Amino acid sequence: MNAPRTRVQRRPVHGVLLLDKPLGLSSNQALQKAKWLLRAEKAGHTGTLDPLATGVLPLCFGAATKFSQQHLEADKTYETTVRLGLKTLTGDAEGEVIQTREVSCTPGEVVEVLDRFMGPIRQVPPMHSALKKDGKALYEYAREGETVEREARKVVIHDLELLDMQLQGDAPFLRLRVRCSKGTYIRTLGEDIAEALGCGGHLSALRRVVTGPFEVSQCVSLQELEAMDETGRSAALQPVEVLLPGFTQVHLDGENAGRFLSGLRRRGPWVDCDQVVVYGDHPRALLGTAHVHGGELIPGRLLSPIEIQQVLERSPANASLLTAQV
Repeated sequence: MNAPRTRVQRRPVHGVLLLDKPLGLSSNQALQKAKWLLRAEKAGHTGTLDPLATGVLPLCFGAATKFSQQHLEADKTYETTVRLGLKTLTGDAEGEVIQTREVSCTPGEVVEVLDRFMGPIRQVPPMHSALKKDGKALYEYAREGETVEREARKVVIHDLELLDMQLQGDAPFLRLRVRCSKGTYIRTLGEDIAEALGCGGHLSALRRVVTGPFEVSQCVSLQELEAMDETGRSAALQPVEVLLPGFTQVHLDGENAGRFLSGLRRRGPWVDCDQVVVYGDHPRALLGTAHVHGGELIPGRLLSPIEIQQVLERSPANASLLTAQV
């Protein structure tokens, strides 16, 4: 008989964990593992990575989940390997090989083809993706052996660097570093490049090394997180406001902070601005986001007083000043 499973006592956790997602786990599986290790009540992520992919996956806890949408627009950078000559059903190493072709391109042709994929391009989303059509994920159609029409979408390849290549031998490949806009399917990019080279191919490896302001060097792995004690795990969290880089800062005194948190507009000497992050003073505390129009600070996504209190309690120096803020 199996021993009864220990019930985890959840707690309020607020912040961002920069996770180096391992190979083989879905983004949600990685999120649930980190959530369990942190004993967090509420968690979400800022966009998925395929199980095949590793690398930067920002995980949001508590109040940070309110601002996760801000990160979906961020540019991403990937390092990927395209296996040439073998086309698979899914466009990656997990699918069965459906076509084998000889690789006869030259290094000069590779450089020429890569140049063609720089800048704005159009991509047809792959059938093995989570994109939905008529309320159903494309990969669900694919599993049923059905192919549905997909509209090509515009994306931007900001930079496409050739890191390494091997055009001869048993396993020819290209290794690329790609900086791209949101919504870019690297699997489709790899397939399209290989097709343009006349040999076809598939993605054999994919690693996200940068997303927005976050780099893989800042990340922790699940193994590292597991080895930490609870204090270490809490210390691994970044503050909520790391999700709001580049936002204009506005600071409010106690009375105005309280009114702002109630959803009331505040008037002040501010210039019009679409992206504002608002802090209360004494102690300094994140209140939420806003925009300024016509001298008015108009609330957007706000933290609740209890969330602000919980965040401040992580800083003992601020805890005694709580009542002055909330």
